[in-house]
Amino acid sequence: MSNYLETTPNEEGYFGKFGGSFIPPMLEEPFKDIRTAYEELKNDPKFIEELKYVRKYYQGRPTPISFAKNLTDHCGGAKIYLKREDLNHTGAHKLNHCMAEVILAKYLGKTKVIAETGAGQHGVALATAAAYFGLECEIHMGEVDIEKEHPNVVRMKILGAKIIPATHGLKTLKEAVDSAFESYIPQADTAIYCIGSVVGPHPFPMMVRDFQSVIGFESKEQFFEHEDKLPDNVVACIGGGSNAMGIFAGFIDDKEVNLYGVEPMGRGENIGEHSATLTYGEEGVMHGFNSIMLKDEKGEPAPVYSIGSGIDYPSVGPEQAHLKEIGRTQVGLCNDEEAVDAFYKLSQLEGIIPALESAHAIGYAMKLAKTLPKDKTILVNLSGRGDKDIDFVVDNYPIPNAKF
Repeated sequence: MSNYLETTPNEEGYFGKFGGSFIPPMLEEPFKDIRTAYEELKNDPKFIEELKYVRKYYQGRPTPISFAKNLTDHCGGAKIYLKREDLNHTGAHKLNHCMAEVILAKYLGKTKVIAETGAGQHGVALATAAAYFGLECEIHMGEVDIEKEHPNVVRMKILGAKIIPATHGLKTLKEAVDSAFESYIPQADTAIYCIGSVVGPHPFPMMVRDFQSVIGFESKEQFFEHEDKLPDNVVACIGGGSNAMGIFAGFIDDKEVNLYGVEPMGRGENIGEHSATLTYGEEGVMHGFNSIMLKDEKGEPAPVYSIGSGIDYPSVGPEQAHLKEIGRTQVGLCNDEEAVDAFYKLSQLEGIIPALESAHAIGYAMKLAKTLPKDKTILVNLSGRGDKDIDFVVDNYPIPNAKF
């Protein structure tokens, strides 16, 4: 591992001033147990071999890098490459940490996993991992997202998961996290809360990053096969930030590689119209960790919105906040209209239907490519496929003529 990953976060789980653990006293012991188990397992040869086996023979890793030639020609600038996490089993990057978290749960003697989900990809991945390893699975999901992401809800049920609707507030991702934490507290003796991103109390931001870093280390090796050099730019969408942290991990120490985290600008700049946390937020504690968050006039988590259900979250992973603060990453923006355009462009030019979350990264990469010369390169983390989104998109945005 690189020097940065070995030294960050510190022992208390801080990435600079962000991170830490702000949890009720009754959860301190369970989270300490999780951290201890992870520290023991991450260097255990049996755990490493089991994870390698699962990734190769079950998940289908390594996922490839594809050159998006037609999209590149359409944009007329830098070459666009795609890290194809949409080809990972279950259709997104989420299984990378879910399989590992369920192994951790079994190591701790737990019989049940509990989690939140927004777009449903984390829920599907965790339900898959629970089925594979023989554990119960309870998924909390906002009522709005349950309706919007119906295909993933059906998949979770088929896989054996119990779906708990979050019916308060905006009924989306934040409320799903609230609901999952509330359910987990009285079940901590027999269950583990498998957080779905690089958020939450220590050790989850570190642990999920480490499990997702397989994306970045694969990418670093694979990109040389295409260009015989590192990419000039790496682009990924950010909600909590797990897919971005996964691919960034491979390049953090390579200062010549520009890292862009793309936030959802939604429908506008007003509170409740976007989820651009790093752009408009301020420091605050939510869901057990200190980071940057969007606040209302009372200082509480603000209402947020994005067409991508997996990235409409009023905070962001503490490491993403830290990397922006120290100038290692830059923030890009992509609104709903640009994301839908990218969704259709990638589908009709490359034959790849992306998740709406991933379409934000594609949309920004298209804008970035047009500003760069043709000898420059952009590697986009295509974090998920769009099966879950097709009904919603075509019901709300007419399919365009394919003649670009």
